[in-house]
Amino acid sequence: MNLDLQRFAADASQGLLATGTTLGYKVHGDSSMEYTLLEDVKTIPEIGQSPEKVDVTVLTDKKKKAINGLQDSSSLAFACVYKGANFKAANGISDNGKIYDWIVTYPDGMTCTFTGQASIKIGQAGINEPITFTVTIVVSDGPDFVDVPAKA
Repeated sequence: MNLDLQRFAADASQGLLATGTTLGYKVHGDSSMEYTLLEDVKTIPEIGQSPEKVDVTVLTDKKKKAINGLQDSSSLAFACVYKGANFKAANGISDNGKIYDWIVTYPDGMTCTFTGQASIKIGQAGINEPITFTVTIVVSDGPDFVDVPAKA
């Protein structure tokens, strides 16, 4: 059963609360698969890149000049609260050499997709603190943002 999630999209005209943001994954290039949600994600990192600065200053210039260079793919670290099953799922897709397609879906329906390999590390344990783990994705393609379509 397919649902039109746009019918339930949040109104972001006054700002957008992060509650409801999800992270999903599927095997790279498998268009027949649905995204599987990674449960109990606690933080979504900043996504996107700044271009590298390319110096184009010549000897006759009085000030340095620069142009935008290529954007550097970065690693994205997603923090999760350990709840057993979610760690087992994340551990099953980490460090296995497979590339996955990833999607971050924001509460208003905007999405960000990227491709990359995942690795996992367990967080420190402390008194009166939850056990956490981090899924780090080395981005090999993307990120690509898709805005929410304007309402008619």
